[in-house]
Amino acid sequence: MSIEAITGRYVTVTVAGRPQRIYFEEAGSGTPVLCLHTAGADTRQWRHLMNDAAVTETHRLIAFDMPWHGKSLPPEGFEREEYLLTTETYIDTVLTLMDALELDRPILAGCSMGGRIALQLAALHGDRFGGFIAIEASDFQPAWYDIDWFDRPDAHGGQMGAALVSANISPYAPNSERWNTLWMFMMSGPGVFRGDLSFYTRDDSLIDRLDRIDTAQTPVHLLVGAYDLTCTPEDARRTAKAIPGATIEVMEELGHFPMSEHPEGFRPFFVDALARMKTRQTDAA
Repeated sequence: MSIEAITGRYVTVTVAGRPQRIYFEEAGSGTPVLCLHTAGADTRQWRHLMNDAAVTETHRLIAFDMPWHGKSLPPEGFEREEYLLTTETYIDTVLTLMDALELDRPILAGCSMGGRIALQLAALHGDRFGGFIAIEASDFQPAWYDIDWFDRPDAHGGQMGAALVSANISPYAPNSERWNTLWMFMMSGPGVFRGDLSFYTRDDSLIDRLDRIDTAQTPVHLLVGAYDLTCTPEDARRTAKAIPGATIEVMEELGHFPMSEHPEGFRPFFVDALARMKTRQTDAA
């Protein structure tokens, strides 16, 4: 028998004027690292790193399920509305949760849509964070697919979502973790993946905000998988080039969900990214 060190709790906060009961998990102590999941998924994507004693010895990893995702229920009255995530609501959710958990300048690590919002926060609220690890992140990615397929009466949205994202998982990923990753999309709530992708594929507001990011104040490091078809290495490089002082590394054998699809392969890149945050903070001091 093995009991993991991860603990899970709920916190009720007000986001965009509505009460939201949000589920979060944490493990470790030290520098806080707030971890954001991808579109249509949940906190379980970060479970491997949260169970890594060498990482949690010096870092307090905190991951939460966005409202409508995982163990975070939708708000009251959700049955009468369409879920469509916006940049404003996403930012409000992250900052409100930080306040509720009393996090002082945490490192923000986000993947995919979490990486996109990490860069938005770097541009608009950089002083509130100790660093940004933007994973599979770019300035803007128009859809190369029809997002309406993920919420139709004649198709299983979860299976359609898993079919789409399967093309973004590296062939080097262990088969068990490939399927664990796909399972999260299979069990996503009706219309949730579509609502996330509405934000991810239609909001191009970050493009004109990249020059606001001050990496002298808060370091920004981008990580991108070589097998990512959605946010390609070229997309990430273009974005990093537009942020003076940002650094970037291409992960040769990884795809769009590195912390989940291939945790062992992702680990050294994440550990290096954390070290970069600490080094820059020390230099600034």
